[in-house]
Amino acid sequence: MSRRNTDLIVIGGGYAGVMAANRLTQRDDVNVTLFNERLAFVERLRLHQLVAGSHGAVVDYQDLLADRVRLAVDTVTRIDVTERSVTTAIGATAGYDHLIYAVGSGGNAPGVPGAAEFAYPINRLEEALRLRQVLDSAPAAAVTVVGAGPTGIETAAELAEPGRAVTLVCGTVLGPYLHPRGRRSVAKRLAKLGVTVLDGPGTKVTAVTRDAVRLDDGRTLASEITIWTAGFGVPDLAARSGLSTDAVGRLLTDETLTSVDDLRIVAAGDAAAPSGLPFRMSCFAAERQGAHAADTVLSRIAGERPAPINVAFAGMCISLGRHAATAQLAARDDTAKGLCIGGRLGAKIKEAAAKGVVRELTHEARRPGKYSWRLKDDKRRRLVRGERGRAPSRTSAHRRG
Repeated sequence: MSRRNTDLIVIGGGYAGVMAANRLTQRDDVNVTLFNERLAFVERLRLHQLVAGSHGAVVDYQDLLADRVRLAVDTVTRIDVTERSVTTAIGATAGYDHLIYAVGSGGNAPGVPGAAEFAYPINRLEEALRLRQVLDSAPAAAVTVVGAGPTGIETAAELAEPGRAVTLVCGTVLGPYLHPRGRRSVAKRLAKLGVTVLDGPGTKVTAVTRDAVRLDDGRTLASEITIWTAGFGVPDLAARSGLSTDAVGRLLTDETLTSVDDLRIVAAGDAAAPSGLPFRMSCFAAERQGAHAADTVLSRIAGERPAPINVAFAGMCISLGRHAATAQLAARDDTAKGLCIGGRLGAKIKEAAAKGVVRELTHEARRPGKYSWRLKDDKRRRLVRGERGRAPSRTSAHRRG
């Protein structure tokens, strides 16, 4: 009597989910199903370009997924750990032997009065498309971008480059991750593009109206179109399913990316919190976590002990329009260095990195298991050992085989 194939489910078709799904097809005796809410892969790191009209920011899944990965266009609404099954928005159910949780992240619901009603987020494809229509209908309208991170900076620069009046409200320091030298490089380019940057004390947004933004120092800024890029949040699927999460809803895992509740659930990407110490949000980290999550599952299928993840960072690239960028180099533990590359060379590095991400996903689809990374971060291992004396906060605490 022949054994049935092992059923593997991946929830989320972003950078982590696609990498994981492709890598799982190394084995011939598995069925891999990828659940995603839409037919096309969204290049999230290009959504600011979609808003400005310089890139479509989508790729057909046929060009990214291995032939043996089944794409289910649906949204998983619950994970039943006891039954090892998922339920979807259309009422369908599917069983699994192992599950990879790669639901990604978005902006959190702004707690600022008026922000939800009058500001435009751009975390999802549909949000970016909506904002694109608004901008196209008002080509001369002044724009206020709220948020000092990469998305806010890139959106402000992209919109200012053609000549639109843009104000970037940071609420804190410009580019918090950046080294002061990298920050100066970004500020210089934004100034050249005509972006008004408001950072430091007094620049936290306290209210948004239809035509203005109010700051905590009492100023009121006229704003015909307000774009909200601040904040971080993840889908609440894990919490709703009774799984342990951190304070913002990321699934708590060990260093193999295995859920602290269930050996058959593995997480990757922005919605994972290994050892309660999540990696910085980035497509770079998401891809590597996706690959490692797949390796953890494959190890368990083979009866082997999964290895802990060990990923080092190289830095961060921030585009500043189509003709410049700042490539901020970093130590392996993701601490920003004083070395950065700007201008046109920085733009070439940024574009190469963006194209490289899609290329890596495509290569893994064609040759599953070939994707690899060399840089290691021993400092994280020491930090994790130090953190183990303190138990992370959990919403539940059971572990299943």
